[in-house]
Amino acid sequence: MDITKLSIIIPSYNEGQTIHLILDRIKNVKLIHDIAKEVIIVNDCSTDDTGQRIEDYISGNPALEIHYCKHEVNKGKGAAIRTGISRATGEYLIIQDADLEYDPSEYNYLLKPVADGFADVVYGSRFIGGNPHRVLFFWHTMGNNFLTFFSNMCTNLNLTDMEACYKLFNTKIIQTVKLKENRFGFEPEVTAKISRVPGIRLYEVGISYYGRRYEEGKKIGWKDGVRAIFCILKYGLLRF
Repeated sequence: MDITKLSIIIPSYNEGQTIHLILDRIKNVKLIHDIAKEVIIVNDCSTDDTGQRIEDYISGNPALEIHYCKHEVNKGKGAAIRTGISRATGEYLIIQDADLEYDPSEYNYLLKPVADGFADVVYGSRFIGGNPHRVLFFWHTMGNNFLTFFSNMCTNLNLTDMEACYKLFNTKIIQTVKLKENRFGFEPEVTAKISRVPGIRLYEVGISYYGRRYEEGKKIGWKDGVRAIFCILKYGLLRF
């Protein structure tokens, strides 16, 4: 499939310290086959200066196509991603966190299986390949491994990193998937539902991970892990 535009969805909540930095990285990356970039930023009712930072960046960088929308109340990451998905116009879209944990220069890793005609969906994995991976929390890793294993049991996939941010989707396909989760339950929900799309071709590629500690702004916690288990059961096993 020929790809002329990649939509980059950035759900943002209180990311004033990093949003301009991630936008710089996106602006500077050159995509394979001269694919154009469309950035969709969804400000999920931030209480810091995220909104002002975004508006300043847009006015100072007219060459980068940026679409900016705001939630009037905080709804959660999943809700922000749904808003971005509904507005995407590229043939493919990718999720990009507003922090600096994931490197936009690696978009091409995920685009290659699509551009070569093999994939409809590509997941990034922090646990395969030889890319840099910051050493952080043991129990987070164990929890991630468990969630991925449990998700695979319910979907009959063999993913290594279901929870990774970088997920590349065929836009028309993902826009037909009815997603409901408002917070971090997006990851298991979308994985369960995309696995049931007839004939879907899902690939996985190794990516880098420059993780943050909580004092550096990391937001996900143990309650989100409990919710992820519930979502795996609900959308994967019970198929809601």
